[in-house]
This record gives sequence, C-alpha cells and structure tokens, in this order.
Amino acid sequence: MNLKELSEILGLSQTTVSRALNGYPEVSEATRLRVQQIARENNYSPNARARGLATGRASAIGHVIPIGLRHEMVNPIFGDFISGVGEVYAREGFDLIMSVVSGDEEMNAYRNLSARSSVDGVVLHAPLMNDPRIPLLRDLEMPFVVHGRASNEEHPYAWLDVNNTSAFRRATDFLLDLGHTRIALINGLETMDFAYRRREGYVSALSERGITFDPSLMRADEMTEDFGYHSAKEMLARDVAPSAFLSASMICAFGIRRAIEERGLKMGADVSVVTFDDDLSYLANGQNVPIFTACRSSVRTAGVRLAEMLLRQINIPDAPHETELLEAELIAGQSTGPYKD
Repeated sequence: MNLKELSEILGLSQTTVSRALNGYPEVSEATRLRVQQIARENNYSPNARARGLATGRASAIGHVIPIGLRHEMVNPIFGDFISGVGEVYAREGFDLIMSVVSGDEEMNAYRNLSARSSVDGVVLHAPLMNDPRIPLLRDLEMPFVVHGRASNEEHPYAWLDVNNTSAFRRATDFLLDLGHTRIALINGLETMDFAYRRREGYVSALSERGITFDPSLMRADEMTEDFGYHSAKEMLARDVAPSAFLSASMICAFGIRRAIEERGLKMGADVSVVTFDDDLSYLANGQNVPIFTACRSSVRTAGVRLAEMLLRQINIPDAPHETELLEAELIAGQSTGPYKD
C-alpha cells in the first residue's frame, strides 16, 4: 500500500496523512490517532527517506562499537543490551545504525555520523573515567545518552547506570559474613568507570571490617573466560590461597569455576564465588536454583530504559539531562558457602 491508497481509505489529503504520520503539531490528536490506527491495520509504513525529508530527521540511532585486542564489545552482555534498545527503536519507528570501527577511528566515526546527519542521536558505550567522547558529542550538538558514567566529567550529561559501588560492597559484605577474609577480585579494565566503581565497593567493604586489601588478590583485564581461569589458577596455587572470588562478569566466573574444579576443589564448598551480570537471555544462571550467587541487574531492561531516555531527549531537546541509577539485587546461589579452615 502507498500513501495515495491510504489517503483514499481515510478520505483525507495525502499531505494531511503524511503530516499525521510524522507528528506535525498542526494535525489534531484525534486525526493523528485515526490515521495511525488505519495505517497499522493496513500494514502501511512510510518510506524512511521521504519521512526524513519531511521531518528533517533520520529516524535512526547510532551505536559506535570499537573493536580491538582489549576492547571487545561483542559478547552476550552487549547482545542483551542491543536487544533492549532495539525493542524500543522498532516500536517508535527508529532504525539502529551500528558502526564497527577500530579503536583509533572511534572519534572520527562520531564526527562522520554528525556530518552526514545519518542519525538523530547516539548511545555511548563503556565510558572511561576520563572520556573524550562526551565533550566531542557535546561540541557536535548531537543528542546522546551514556550507558554508564564517566566519573571525571564535570558538565551535566544524560546517563543510565547500575550502582556498581553498592553492588560490590554488598557482595563483599556477603562473603565476609560467611567468614571469608581472603577475597580475590577479578575485575574488568579499571580505566573503565564501571570497573573502577566496583573496585571501590570491594575495597570499602574490606576497610569497614578492618581488613587491609591485598593488591596481590586483585586482577583487572578484559572480562573473558580465559582471564578468569588464569587469574584464579595462579591464585589457587599459592600457599595461602583465597577462599573466595568476586567476579565482575559471569563470563569470568566460568573461568574461575574451571580453575577451582581443575584443582579438585568444589565451588561453593571449598571456594566461594560471587559474580555480576547473571540475568542474560542466552547464558542462564541455572533454572530453579541459581548456580552462582550473583549481583543481578537486567542488561536488557537497562537497554529499554536508556533508549526511551534518548528518544525523549531527541523529542524535547531543551529538557534537562536525565540520569537514572539502577540497583542490583544480590541473589544467593550454589556457588557460595561458609569459610572452611
């Protein structure tokens, strides 16, 4: 069906129908709702290029994904996030434009998106403590929302984050309450804001119990299964090994479990493990009873809420920057137990 045929069904001019579908304010609310309903019933979707010419918008959101040896974003966690934002984009008639670039081309990718006017806004992933992308996007006057936060950015900007500090403080307290005092931290890259905050939560929980943190029990790197495995393997081989591990990712936690079992030990009985990000569509944490004790926060839900936040910013450019801090829930599973001397 084309615009002319839809207009004939409605008994309206093509101009009125086009303006109703594209949200022009001079069209009454009753007319707009009627046009949208009939369009849905007849499976009519306006041509994206024509819609862009009419509204001055691209009806697209950009995601720039830097791929490198130490910054691999394509993983189950990222997949769940994209599923969440994609649900909102599809519902609101926006396309998702993903640009996969090398790390040194990321800044130019944002400049190119702005110069071509190919997107109406962007989502900024994996913010650093000092993140040069935020002032760049501000200078480009491009609407954006950060998935996470950049601690050292002084000017206001829109963001959605999970409370990483409180989540890791709570997880460390949980292990301390079980009698564990030698708790290892297997963290993400600590130039990234989320990993820095998780480290702060871990250290503060130990300090509040009068325990001086041991740097030799802390590791930070790209969150892979192999990183978790080799870190835990090395620590468990020591004369005085940690009795518990705090993992920044389910993916790392699988590697930690492999190292524990390789030494003939049992996770949850001999060595305890608490992880983060266990609420993933294609990486379930058990069924009725969770395998891992975990800080649970739905990445997919975060994607939905962040996308809605960005679209509000696009529609109301002068509105104050929105921010939202989500709390993770600590879920007890089979991977933790009391300290065994």
